[in-house]
Amino acid sequence: QVQLVESGGGLVQAGGSLRLSCAASGRTFSILTMGWFRQAPGKEREFVATIDWSGGSTSYADSVKGRFTVSRDNAKNTVYLQMNSLKPEDTAVYSCAARTSPGLRVGPGGYDYWGQGTQVTVSS
Repeated sequence: QVQLVESGGGLVQAGGSLRLSCAASGRTFSILTMGWFRQAPGKEREFVATIDWSGGSTSYADSVKGRFTVSRDNAKNTVYLQMNSLKPEDTAVYSCAARTSPGLRVGPGGYDYWGQGTQVTVSS
């Protein structure tokens, strides 16, 4: 089993920045890919970013490309999501997910473990 705990969410004004963290514990050696997803009220969960755990390859949703950066610290078993130039439409619950199979995935169905999520609210 892998446990994931997100932190760093909060309330920020449009144009501001936040950095989310996702700390993994348990069978972390089984993690090959980490992803960030978000879900706004009344909307389906959507892909935000993903990173390969070993090589650092990344992929982003078009809506966040150029504003968000995903990174990882293998020694700390932690993945980060740096969010800059935030917009009100970025408001959502952000969750991290871990995948134990190789390859980056943008669909939530490709992930095996999920955190509880952290709320990000961007005011206009």
